Amino acid sequence: MNQDMSIVALVLQASLVVQLVMAGLLLVSLASWTVIFAKLIGLKRIKRGNEGFEREFWSGQSLNELYGQATHAAETAPIQRIFASGMREFLKLRERRVTDSGALLDGARRAMRASYQREMDTIESNLSFLASVGSVSPYVGLFGTVYGIMHAFVGLSNLQQVTLATVAPGIAEALVATAIGLFAAIPAVIAYNRFARDIDRIAITLETFIEEFSNILQRNAAAGLPAAPAAASGPSSAAGAAFSTASGTGLPGGR
Repeated sequence: MNQDMSIVALVLQASLVVQLVMAGLLLVSLASWTVIFAKLIGLKRIKRGNEGFEREFWSGQSLNELYGQATHAAETAPIQRIFASGMREFLKLRERRVTDSGALLDGARRAMRASYQREMDTIESNLSFLASVGSVSPYVGLFGTVYGIMHAFVGLSNLQQVTLATVAPGIAEALVATAIGLFAAIPAVIAYNRFARDIDRIAITLETFIEEFSNILQRNAAAGLPAAPAAASGPSSAAGAAFSTASGTGLPGGR
């Protein structure tokens, strides 16, 4: 009599423990795919927002205008929030009549660093989940396989004659657990490596912006609030550029 050896039949014929392992792995796989798609969309939005703000920043627009846009926009990019944190602290210190350029710069840098850490914590959210799925799922599947094989051999011990036809179904049922474990782990590992690389690039972009904006504040702290960065083809050309300061422009109130 031919036995049904389809995947669905093997899952239905498996022992309760193996079925629970399979169900858990399928749920974890579904959760990891949800995280993967959400992360793909989120990182694309972050990169697009950062690039858009950098274009505005280096276009020569007034820093007062950029700060106003950053504080009133409904949705802002991480680099824009870091900029707003630094500007806010810089303006607060100037309102308190702090004239030491070192104190102004240190305050702004601390504010930007704190904002940077918050942004990176948000960007890296759920990344550890993918790492856990990728590392643990194969072992969970292997546990289900080992238990299933043990269960199959215990059942075979009661038979007087054992053939390949009687052994194969039980082992095949158990091996399905390993297959599902790999199905959950492989996409999670690939996605983790991809996202880790993208997040590293975002972190470098944010850190580079902090250093460049700090240079702008340092050169202009003694004279007043900088009016605008010099227009440049990109952030890399900012180091040697000359920046003007605001003349006759009132400082907006700090928040």
